[in-house]
Amino acid sequence: MPRTKTPPKRAWQRMLSGRRLDLLDPSPFDIEIEDIARGLARVARWNGQTRGDHAFSVAEHSVVVHDLFATLHPEASQQDRLMALLHDAAEYVIGDMISPFKHALGLDYKSFEARLEQAIHLRYGLPPKMPAALKKQIKKCDIYCAWFEATQIAGFTEEEADQFFIHPPKKLAMTIDPLPVVKAEAVFLNCFEALVSDLPKL
Repeated sequence: MPRTKTPPKRAWQRMLSGRRLDLLDPSPFDIEIEDIARGLARVARWNGQTRGDHAFSVAEHSVVVHDLFATLHPEASQQDRLMALLHDAAEYVIGDMISPFKHALGLDYKSFEARLEQAIHLRYGLPPKMPAALKKQIKKCDIYCAWFEATQIAGFTEEEADQFFIHPPKKLAMTIDPLPVVKAEAVFLNCFEALVSDLPKL
């Protein structure tokens, strides 16, 4: 009796846009900003361990990081600011894993994340790989944002936060106010639309 072949495991995700995103080999053609915004608005920072009626979403975090980057680097191009906004865009598929868990997963996770980031960048006319100097600048803003989040909504004292993050410069002031999902999604999309309005049509 012939052996029945095991059907291949599904390695794609269907998005609400109707796109089927291949998770192992993501194509820029299957990426839509509405899917990214919707996913990020529903992913909670700090695994949801924050104060308030709403989780602090990755969508809202992304906008705060963009705003910090724009404040500290007013000379930055629209393209650089777009990369700041999209710095965590891959999390619309893989979620927001806390840093210790990322380290535990190792290189396979990082390579998966990198492929997805490259596809997102290509979709929006950005360099596949972020320039090292720009990545460092955005990462610093990301850490500043984490400090504000830690001390305002995640239960850290300033002394504790200083051990794990970078204390932001005194000139930076940021209030972390977790938004409802629908508002967080809209804020992210509005920021994206403002940035791409001056860029070549995609």
